[in-house]
Amino acid sequence: MTGDTHLTDSRRRTLLARHGEALDLFTDRVHAVGPAQWGKPTPCTEWTVRDLVNHLAVEQMWVPLLLDGAAVEDVGDALDGDKLGEDPVDTWDRAAADAREAFHARGALQRTVQLSYGASAAHAYCAQMIADLVVHAWDLSRAIGAPERPPNALVEFTRHEVEPYADGLAGSGLFARPVQPPPEADSWERLLAQLGRQP
Repeated sequence: MTGDTHLTDSRRRTLLARHGEALDLFTDRVHAVGPAQWGKPTPCTEWTVRDLVNHLAVEQMWVPLLLDGAAVEDVGDALDGDKLGEDPVDTWDRAAADAREAFHARGALQRTVQLSYGASAAHAYCAQMIADLVVHAWDLSRAIGAPERPPNALVEFTRHEVEPYADGLAGSGLFARPVQPPPEADSWERLLAQLGRQP
């Protein structure tokens, strides 16, 4: 299992606060997408803006299911493909609200979830989801011309979460190979470069 299900009250409050902030950040960017921007390319080279938002929406749709005890095989292909429908913004808003509610449920962060790679403590899963939202908010911001820098609390949280395993992510196939950061890069920009993004 990844992580321990033991969780201090302070850590629980921090996780829920950062998760809410990360959802709000990505939500703000989704609401900023212009009608002509859904087909634009993103730093995730195989994804358009719509593909990126769909990926994050589906990730949120998984949260209530996994916290309720479902395993990946139980869900099967029900969440495969484009789930945004005719109103991508509304779909995102509903998925984000459901994920927020699920993580806030009593005892949710003390549970164990069954992920694609095995069992994980729910609080570790939440931390991964926060980092995913923050990094992909940068991708979406870059694609649509929105402000790219997350709030400092989310920058520090994401760095702390990702840096221990950032160098191995390219081998997972989920991220591009690291790039050289600019000489004047700050810690956030260096992390982006580690994740294959050109700051």
